[in-house]
Amino acid sequence: MKEAIGMVETRSLVGAIQAADAMTKAANVKILDFHFVGSGLVAVVVTGDVAAVKAAVESGKEEAAKVAEVVSTNVIPRPHDEVDKIF
Repeated sequence: MKEAIGMVETRSLVGAIQAADAMTKAANVKILDFHFVGSGLVAVVVTGDVAAVKAAVESGKEEAAKVAEVVSTNVIPRPHDEVDKIF
């Protein structure tokens, strides 16, 4: 995988959808996956170039916080090729 990965984890599906919408509108990123962790935790994973992913995660975090609790965010600028197996 040559692109960065960004994640926003919320305590509600509505918050995750809000984050995903904001992330795709804020920068040129693609949604890789929604992870339904359990107990209401939902993580949205996006990919794109590093600057776009950083901007998207920040925007997604701000928008999701308006409607739900944001549990965590993370950006992995250069993930190892083995990470591809997860997605």
